[in-house]
Amino acid sequence: MSNVKRLDINYKTDELFKDFRNFGNENLYFVDELRGEMIDASSESPFYGIYVGDRLGARMALYRKGEVEEQHFPDFDDYNILWKLEVLKNFQDRGYGTELINFAKEQGRPIKVIARNQSKDFFIKHGFEDLNKKNKDDHDILIWTP
Repeated sequence: MSNVKRLDINYKTDELFKDFRNFGNENLYFVDELRGEMIDASSESPFYGIYVGDRLGARMALYRKGEVEEQHFPDFDDYNILWKLEVLKNFQDRGYGTELINFAKEQGRPIKVIARNQSKDFFIKHGFEDLNKKNKDDHDILIWTP
């Protein structure tokens, strides 16, 4: 049974993400994404996480494809984008990142991921293929196909 939970979109979510801002990488903060999702209250939350006790220890965003991604992922009509997967330092090496990836794979659609902060090898270890392409921010683009 998966420990992955969909995270609500509200101001409490911002509090949950506070630990990630304090200890994580600035590129992974989710500030703009969260603010944008709170404005569009009709949307379902793209944020997922794993709680360790009452603390959010790992999180990611999992979006259905968007128009901007077409240039890097042209072979598929329907796919997910796994965005900003992060596990807090105190919870690393416990399988939480793997659990989030497996949850994303269980959705049954191909997945595109942007490897940030030296995460490329982690994604390759989990079956993602390196496209040998970079996005505009010079991060590696990888894919996984069911």
